[in-house]
Order: sequence, then C-alpha cells, then structure tokens
Amino acid sequence: MDEIKCPHCQQVIYDEDALNCLYCGESLNRAIGVLSFIQSKAIIVFIGLIVLISFIFLILF
Repeated sequence: MDEIKCPHCQQVIYDEDALNCLYCGESLNRAIGVLSFIQSKAIIVFIGLIVLISFIFLILF
C-alpha cells in the first residue's frame, strides 16, 4: 500500500484516497481530479493559447 506522511503532524497514513489527515484533520496537499497531473499554471496557459490560436486559424483559413 501507498504510505503518505502528514506534513503537519508527521503521522503515517496508509489510505491512498485520503485528502485530509486522519489524526489532525489538516490537508495532505494532494491534487485530485482531471487536471491533477498538471502542477504548473504556465502549462495550462500554454495549452489555452494553443487552442485559441488553432481556433483563430480554423476560422481564417
């Protein structure tokens, strides 16, 4: 099993789906959802610009 260490109380948690610490209740700072693999906002902006430029080229040509 995956073991996670709480950044606040340093207790080890063995639940891989936990978002909050079972002991102190603080956030484990884990990303979830579709965009959890994207950690940088710069990547999101870059992808958005590519989509926008592609849409403009589609309309013009």
